[in-house]
Amino acid sequence: MALPGHLTRRDLLTLIGAAGVSRVAGVRGDAQAADTLVEQAVARNDAAVRTLLPAQVTDPASSWLGGVPDQFGLHWAGPAGGAIETFAASFLHPQSRYHADAALLDRLRMAAAFLVRSQSPDGNIDLPTTNFNSPPDTGFVVHGVATAAAIGRRYGVEEIVRILRPFLVKAGAGMAAGGVHTPNHRWVISSALAQVGDLFPDPRYLARIDQWLTEGIDIDADGQFTERSTLVYNIVCDRALVVMAAKLRRPALLEPVRRNLRALMYLIHADGEVVTEISRRQDQYTRGGIGGYWFPLTYVAVTDQDGQLAAMARQSADGARLSALMEYAELSTRMPVSQPLPSSYDKTFTEVGIARVRRGPLSATIVLGGSSRMFTFRYGDAVLEGVRVATSFFGKGQFIPDAAAREGDSYLLRQSLEAPYYQPLTRAIPPHAWGTTRPERRQSEVNRLEQSATITEVPNGFRLRVLAGGTSGVPLAIEIACRDGGQIEGCRPIEGSPGTYLLDHGMGIYRSGRHAIRFGPGGAPHRYVQLRGAEPRLSGLTVYITGITPFDQTLTFEGL
Repeated sequence: MALPGHLTRRDLLTLIGAAGVSRVAGVRGDAQAADTLVEQAVARNDAAVRTLLPAQVTDPASSWLGGVPDQFGLHWAGPAGGAIETFAASFLHPQSRYHADAALLDRLRMAAAFLVRSQSPDGNIDLPTTNFNSPPDTGFVVHGVATAAAIGRRYGVEEIVRILRPFLVKAGAGMAAGGVHTPNHRWVISSALAQVGDLFPDPRYLARIDQWLTEGIDIDADGQFTERSTLVYNIVCDRALVVMAAKLRRPALLEPVRRNLRALMYLIHADGEVVTEISRRQDQYTRGGIGGYWFPLTYVAVTDQDGQLAAMARQSADGARLSALMEYAELSTRMPVSQPLPSSYDKTFTEVGIARVRRGPLSATIVLGGSSRMFTFRYGDAVLEGVRVATSFFGKGQFIPDAAAREGDSYLLRQSLEAPYYQPLTRAIPPHAWGTTRPERRQSEVNRLEQSATITEVPNGFRLRVLAGGTSGVPLAIEIACRDGGQIEGCRPIEGSPGTYLLDHGMGIYRSGRHAIRFGPGGAPHRYVQLRGAEPRLSGLTVYITGITPFDQTLTFEGL
């Protein structure tokens, strides 16, 4: 974690009710396990308080009095709202070293005053890195502040409710009238309004919630919300809908959460890392576990008495939050016995456009279109971040399938490219208009390239056949991106390009931790690997196999 006064946004999310705990062995519903969960949650929350206290501005002469700077030194409502939730949880919980600490309550009061000063006349706050007078960012802040007020009321300390009321009521008015940028913002605002309405009822809140709900919940047949953001916005949507279901007493709102959580079962690698290839947001290709899902997983597992969701909830216990445990009694209710999660499957997500294959420690994702990273593969600790193909065909030869189908046990991906030259027009062309005239021009010397990849599961791995033909003599490169931190064997380093290798013959091996992946056979009739028009190479260690069209080569990838 960053030093006090330089908190990153990720740190702040951790500090909001910060109660991350280690995994609790055994049955989560057991009294001893529940006690351990709470004890560790209290300890983590108290640690967050210790980080926040020196970070908070306490100089009476400062215009930032009560605020907490983010990693850029910016003072805005988000960090202060997170501090309020964290302070309230430790102040109220009888096991906390800060329980009933008057000094901590003063700090909470200072942060609340900062929030009020941060509000626009509409009641909204700014996210200074991108959004201003923003109803959805107000909603994100309200989630934590309203939680602080809710546990204040639940624990009989109405002073906390009184302190936070001015900000929450004004924010409620702003959100009840304000708009959104993205699909998840509808549920962020609606759940925040449900929280404020539970504390300070106002018919405008429910009316606005119902307006947003009239649009329908944006979840597809594969159990994914519009943004398909498995590490960020799926969690945001799940949390918001659970809060709405609880505060509005509308259990039907849990149904899309169930669908998303059940889909998540098939988007987890053997080590607990989540598949992020499908995301349409900033978490695409990033790494993370399921800790962020702890709240919806636990709530729905208890509500449904679902053993598989209970197993995932126990695995996500490092995302537990003390403030949530204090606000929602359901989170402390006995969960059912864990049931085994799927660990051997071949599942296609038709709407999302991926196929997931898992065989114990072996895990693969086949992307059926829209991405150059058509195939990722891991075996235990050894991870291939992506396999890609590109040609130097007129600067547009990166293989991004435009058609895909399952044929028997194989997945066939295809791309058709065409590149013409253009004949002259019989009129004068303004200098700026060249690009707009192409549709009018007769084409000649039309070049065509057909590329395909066939991916087939084989024992302990996969077979990949790459074909490219049509125009002859086109340089081609297959890129095998290995996660940083491992070792490459059987390949030749490329001079002047650290971390890149050629597999010019035989088999290569990538080792990491206790496992390895063997791949090949190689070939390298040329060393032109950073092809013109291809996407920049992926980070980490990269192995290339090259060729020239017409090209037909079959590679195997085997876990060791």
